[in-house]
Amino acid sequence: MAEDLNVEVVAADRKVWSGEASIVIARTPEGEIGIMPGHEPVLGLLVAGPVTVRSTGGEAVVVAVSGGFLSVSQNHIAILAEQAELADEIDVAAAEAELAELGDDGDGTRRWAQARLDVAASR
Repeated sequence: MAEDLNVEVVAADRKVWSGEASIVIARTPEGEIGIMPGHEPVLGLLVAGPVTVRSTGGEAVVVAVSGGFLSVSQNHIAILAEQAELADEIDVAAAEAELAELGDDGDGTRRWAQARLDVAASR
């Protein structure tokens, strides 16, 4: 079997998560992409939504990202996002209030608030 993936999820202000994984699933403008060990190198754009990392221990780590980039090279995956939060870090009440306050304005901020709520619901 191929070796495990070395994954880093990094926001502009901090490293959100890093560790070994068997698969990473993320959203791109074209749809979802799944990366497993041995994947060809790729650089992709991410849209606001969940990134799911299945650790080698079987645990699913779900992270809300505001968009960003995915870089894959030699079983190393870097998820680079302006904003990122682990599912258990998300303040659902604050995300709901932000979404209600925005109404139809703030398209990017609205997508980020909705992504946080979607990820929090997956806990």
